[in-house]
Amino acid sequence: MREVTACELCPRLRAYCQRIAQEKRRAYRDWEYWGKPVPSFGDPKARLLIIGLAPGAHGANRTGRMFTGDRSGEFLYRALFQTGFANQAKSQSRDDGLALSDAYVTASVRCAPPDNKPSVDEFRACRTYLERELDLLKNVKVVVVLGRLAFDTYLGILRDLGVIASRSAFHFAHGREHSIAPGYPTLICSYHPSQQNTSTRRLTAEMLREVFERARMVCER
Repeated sequence: MREVTACELCPRLRAYCQRIAQEKRRAYRDWEYWGKPVPSFGDPKARLLIIGLAPGAHGANRTGRMFTGDRSGEFLYRALFQTGFANQAKSQSRDDGLALSDAYVTASVRCAPPDNKPSVDEFRACRTYLERELDLLKNVKVVVVLGRLAFDTYLGILRDLGVIASRSAFHFAHGREHSIAPGYPTLICSYHPSQQNTSTRRLTAEMLREVFERARMVCER
């Protein structure tokens, strides 16, 4: 965790996070923003690994915890609560009592990017942290990727490890399930619970809950 929060590999992202932390959003003017790279969160013995894109500028970049303090987090943690992976449905701050059971939440990039668009170099610089987590989380049986960019990041790691020949054999679609290789976790795809997706109902609460219901089944078999 200390190595992640002290990371300075991406000057553009660090400058953006710090600027947002200083300027703040009016609704959060009394908050002391986190403004640093955001560490992962969850149960180190998890069988479910969830990979998102990056912290939200006024969500995790404010609160210091993945998917905490914004609409995306509301959708995600409600679904995890409904499927038994979280002890409560709300995630508002680092000290709100939320705990995950059998689930671990991480991201492709640990700093909030401008316009939610990390550069290729920023993805590459941050990938080391995800690679280490994949190595350390020994019990993972299912990986849920939230969005196409998380999907591409995860498959890129597997390709470079020689687990898969290429990413082209795997297609992203909401709810699609992939068997990667013997001994490797099942991969389940989901649309990202961004406000853009949820407000247009491209992703509904029921659709996201069904993804984690399926993940629960995979964990238990």
